[in-house]
Amino acid sequence: MAHVQANRMLRLTPATIDAAGSHFRQPGGVGPASPAAGRRPAGVEWTRFDRPAHRPLERTQNSCQLLTMTRFTIRAAALCLACLLGAFPAAAQTRAAPEAASGWQSQTLATASRHMVVAAQPDAAAAGLAVLRAGGNAIDAAIAIQLVLTLVEPQSSGIGGGAFLLFHDSRTGAPTAWDGRETAPAGVSPDLFLDRDGKPMGFRHAVVGGRAVGVPGVVALMADAHAAHGRLRWADLFAPAIALARNGFTVGPRLAALLAGANGDALRAQPTTRDYFFPDGKPLANGDVVRNPALAETLERIAAGGRDAFYSGALAGDIADAVRSHGGNPGYLTRRDMAAYEARRREPVCSRYRVWRICGMGPPSSGGIAVAQILGILERFDLPATKPPDAHPWHLLAEASKLAFADRNRYVADSDFAAVPLPGLLEPRYLASRAAQIDSAAVLAAPVAAGEPENSGAHPILAPDTGNGRPGTSQISVVDDAGNAVTMTTSIEGAFGAHIMVRGFLLNNQLTDFSFHPTIDGAPVANAVAPGKRPRSSMAPTLVYGPDGALRLVLGSPGGSRIIGYVAQALVAMLDWDLDAQAAVGLPHLVNRNGATEVENGADADRLAAALAARGHSVRRADMTSGLNVIEIRDGVLYGGADPRRESVAIGD
Repeated sequence: MAHVQANRMLRLTPATIDAAGSHFRQPGGVGPASPAAGRRPAGVEWTRFDRPAHRPLERTQNSCQLLTMTRFTIRAAALCLACLLGAFPAAAQTRAAPEAASGWQSQTLATASRHMVVAAQPDAAAAGLAVLRAGGNAIDAAIAIQLVLTLVEPQSSGIGGGAFLLFHDSRTGAPTAWDGRETAPAGVSPDLFLDRDGKPMGFRHAVVGGRAVGVPGVVALMADAHAAHGRLRWADLFAPAIALARNGFTVGPRLAALLAGANGDALRAQPTTRDYFFPDGKPLANGDVVRNPALAETLERIAAGGRDAFYSGALAGDIADAVRSHGGNPGYLTRRDMAAYEARRREPVCSRYRVWRICGMGPPSSGGIAVAQILGILERFDLPATKPPDAHPWHLLAEASKLAFADRNRYVADSDFAAVPLPGLLEPRYLASRAAQIDSAAVLAAPVAAGEPENSGAHPILAPDTGNGRPGTSQISVVDDAGNAVTMTTSIEGAFGAHIMVRGFLLNNQLTDFSFHPTIDGAPVANAVAPGKRPRSSMAPTLVYGPDGALRLVLGSPGGSRIIGYVAQALVAMLDWDLDAQAAVGLPHLVNRNGATEVENGADADRLAAALAARGHSVRRADMTSGLNVIEIRDGVLYGGADPRRESVAIGD
């Protein structure tokens, strides 16, 4: 593309980028690291800095300010971004030591006064910040972040997957919800995941291959949200991702660890992923520099042709062909399914919690409803008076979660196909009746039964679907100069999705979020597979408004069905326990999905686990690799919390 070629004429120095009218600055001596060997684009002069090659990314009070872009036109900004982001990966990805898949990196509370992004990977966060500095808004930045995540965090999200997005419009003060969830192909039937004997097939058998691939929704969501709210040109938002795909990005420790583990075995067996992730037969390693020219070409097509370049023509045909021709587990997706896809603009689910207004995503996600139910039940208890390390508030959180998950499992599905009793599930008297079942001195026997909210009689007698999904997901949180905000949770479902790569990106396995059982004991399941239906999700992008109506919190998390617990706990930590964003995301996790009370592994939670067991909880310890990314707005200052369990960063000005 012309703007990519033009970048090669830019001269990058610490002082100026002449063609763009921008300059670098180095607060506290921090600047971009030298590019990795072999990464230098032709025609670009790299300037070395004194920063040691393996020094961790530094923070300043203005949150990792690595560059400042001033007074240039939108077009000049686009020219600068592609070249600029080509320099960033080596600085962003360097770590003092490798990080395991559920590893921990030290984080401090980030602050900013103008704008902020929090994302799961440093290159992606840098792309979003550069867009904000170029005059873009929160929607523009979120799109740029998602496009880079497709490249640098392929195990979690991408243009081959789906997403939910909430946008806060500072002019109206109102939230808007966008549904880019995948849809089931027209050719599927309710027995999609049953074997020849009528029994549910094994999860791994269902995942790998074309069977579980739904029509991807991310591109349509981005295009529609941009048309409604965006500021910069659509094509300009692709420049950072295209440059990184062409020039190379540095593999981080999380991706490397996943490839070296059990996930790598399935990828190695698939022809479309083997050559990319296992060059010379070995998995990509931390610090490797990887180019993805196929993805660069794909992104150039979508940048030039908009959403139609993805949902029709050669690209749509290649996606359908890859799904249907998979040798071991073919699927049903067709070109017609691709052409028929539409993202949906929906009403957010908003409810009151004490003095706060909490807004989340409604069906087909269960996240917003379940979080609202947990908080609505907990409102009957004086949580501000009982804080950690006391085990009592954790007991209440676990019990409220049991009750919310019981209702989620029975009632929530795609509301275009099932009559979800949404008002009844959130009605205060109903939540009070559910809260009355909680005993401060005893434990509810799990699984607890679903309640009977108002209008639940509109349903047939439904069987519960206890499917939990898999945590192949990412979270994007953005606040821009004007006070607009985006919280976007984006996913390809399991790690590396369906393990099918098409034109440089992975396809989702999102259909495994449907119930594998169309009926249970003769009763229908609301979340059963159906043509055109969207599988139930647990994604919970959330906006919180204060008593004055002003936006206070922007947050969300990956984590499969544990997302609901992660987000609810973070809200309690900040709203009831008055923790800052970073302290809240760093707390040990507790989740109950109407079964055992799961407590995160780690010495910090040992006493909590023992105390809950003494109260009668069936405690299960587990790794919980959340990715909570939070922005808090308080007294005109932006505070960012990035989950230490991933490579997340919070940066801003």
